[in-house]
Amino acid sequence: MIMKKIIIPILGMSLVLSACGGATSDSSQGATAAKTGGVSVTNCGEEVTFDKANELFVNDGNIISIVLAAGAGDKIKYVSSLQRDKEILRAKFGDQVDSLNDTSKDYPSLETVVAKHPDVFIAGWNYGFSEEKNLTPETLKAQGISSYILSESCKQGGSNKRGVYDPWEAVKMDLSNIGAITNNKDSAESAVKDLDDRLESLKKLKAADKKPNVFVFDSGKGDAVYTSGKFGAPQAILEAAGAQNAAGDIEDTWTSVGWEKIASATPDAFVFVDYPGQEFNEKVEELRANPATRNLPAVKENRFINLPYTMWTSGSLNIDAAEYVRKGLEKFNLAPQSEISPKLTLPNSVAGQEFFS
Repeated sequence: MIMKKIIIPILGMSLVLSACGGATSDSSQGATAAKTGGVSVTNCGEEVTFDKANELFVNDGNIISIVLAAGAGDKIKYVSSLQRDKEILRAKFGDQVDSLNDTSKDYPSLETVVAKHPDVFIAGWNYGFSEEKNLTPETLKAQGISSYILSESCKQGGSNKRGVYDPWEAVKMDLSNIGAITNNKDSAESAVKDLDDRLESLKKLKAADKKPNVFVFDSGKGDAVYTSGKFGAPQAILEAAGAQNAAGDIEDTWTSVGWEKIASATPDAFVFVDYPGQEFNEKVEELRANPATRNLPAVKENRFINLPYTMWTSGSLNIDAAEYVRKGLEKFNLAPQSEISPKLTLPNSVAGQEFFS
């Protein structure tokens, strides 16, 4: 994940297998009915059985977007770390977002989750789950709470690096799995189909003779810039839009790089992750002030695309981000003109829209 905000046991006597870090499976298995009457899905390479999923505690805007898209909004009992994501989620999902019970401005503590005692806590590694904070599927299981881990955040075997699945497959796995455990299979299938159809539409667009090289600027001060590598959602978003990720050679989801990485990549455009902590204009000023980047054509010509956090982190709005990136690349004359039109209308509060829309 990102540096913004820093998952699922089950109650009672039911049989539960809690998902854990190192995943080795390269695909999600279909949901199956457990012998106990619960629903089993494959999460981070392990079969996990959910006996009950009527009350969900969901952390982070991108993960909330998955649960809403899967049709399980009525089962969200608590959310956390919603922050300014509420506006973009409202633009996508309407008034149901206003009824979300936001229990914590930031990532919740173990004590907060245990006090609420949901059936399932849905989060991800570095999207709420944290060994340092002792909030893990194992500690929740000990309290009778089940966990579901965001597939994009599954840990690579024998490593703390995240990223096991193709980012689009990770989103579709999560939609299908959440739909299955909440008894919303039809809604989840519809969401997956919509994603696939829109990806196909993007795929059919004429490609540039040379793929534009795009750098993902999450945040950056001092000697390092936080960006996204091969297994993060931005990799898939940029590829779907007809571009390539300037940090796509890094086998991780989200990671830090030095300013020299940006300079050597000579990106054709920059995309920004919009969230509290460092505003869009502050990030642009960092680019304009740093000797490594201030003379790059992309900086001088304001080739900037700023989209909300929830659109860049693994979730149902990734396809909306891909459509906006494609339109931005066309405006910058980095991709052939097309008739593509983003389905999602960005709130006026999203800064920098004058540069790319």
